[in-house]
Amino acid sequence: MAVLATALPAGRTQSPPDPKPAGLAPPDPEPASLDPAGKPWIRDARLHHSTVLQSFTFDERHGHMYALQVMEGGIRLPGEPRAYTHAERAAGGDLCLNRLTMDGTLIDHMYLLGFGHGGALGIEDTAPHAGTLWTEWDAHPASGYGRGICRFRFTTGGVLTRASRRIATYRPVPGSTSNYVALDPANDQLLLRYKLDGMPRYRVYRLTQFASRDFRPATDFAQPGAQLDLPFQGMTLYGPYAYQLLGNAYGPGNPSSSGGNIQLYRIDLRTGRVLQQVLDGTGKKLHPREPEGLAVLRRGGPWLCMGFTQGRVRDRRFSLYYKPITR
Repeated sequence: MAVLATALPAGRTQSPPDPKPAGLAPPDPEPASLDPAGKPWIRDARLHHSTVLQSFTFDERHGHMYALQVMEGGIRLPGEPRAYTHAERAAGGDLCLNRLTMDGTLIDHMYLLGFGHGGALGIEDTAPHAGTLWTEWDAHPASGYGRGICRFRFTTGGVLTRASRRIATYRPVPGSTSNYVALDPANDQLLLRYKLDGMPRYRVYRLTQFASRDFRPATDFAQPGAQLDLPFQGMTLYGPYAYQLLGNAYGPGNPSSSGGNIQLYRIDLRTGRVLQQVLDGTGKKLHPREPEGLAVLRRGGPWLCMGFTQGRVRDRRFSLYYKPITR
């Protein structure tokens, strides 16, 4: 059962700057250092399936958290000829989308078939209707990662396929794969990560323009840290900054005695320049401590929230930790 281990600190809630008519978001207050380890917030929470958390996002306006995971094996949905293994679900890009309360208690779920790996999730929490979400779409048959992104509404118990008429689909970079999306709707921003010819890059767009299929980016730059050859584990944005998470779970090449190899970045969205990169020490006692997802929580903050996997195979759980991102 999810436990709200530590109440988020009290304090004045900082509303993001009002959207500007053009360009990127204006500067925020002075950024806080990313060096301190995050503090525990939600511990040992469960999703609908036993597989790992992949990404998460907050709908603060409506009091919900959403989380993606690859479907576990042995599930047969209506219309499917048989149950598929977890490996087949991963290769096909089949995801389970969970809706939770803001303290991590599972409410319900739906399925996204043929969408991708689930490495990022965005929400229009400024929209009047709850559950307006964005994620990757159209999984490549050779990798299971999305070749585009999509927008859709959460539906309890629903099943969406890549060809569903209930989704709006976008291919901003034809020929690309590994398309991940994060949103900062208060600043009218969309962050896209994609791979073209095997090289990962970022683009920043005006969200409203992108939704109307104007794919001219405000910026486009190479993803920092790609040379480290560490798994990409999450991204988010707030104001003029992007945050990204790289790293492995504990294992033979990354023992817990080493403190782990998790790298956390703050990136200037205007230039692509790394403003801070830290070897992150959050949640060192978790096992296997695989980093899984980033999201910004504005309430009382803003706070950068980091997801981690814990527990045995076929009984995975997750924990969330938080740290301030402005002084």
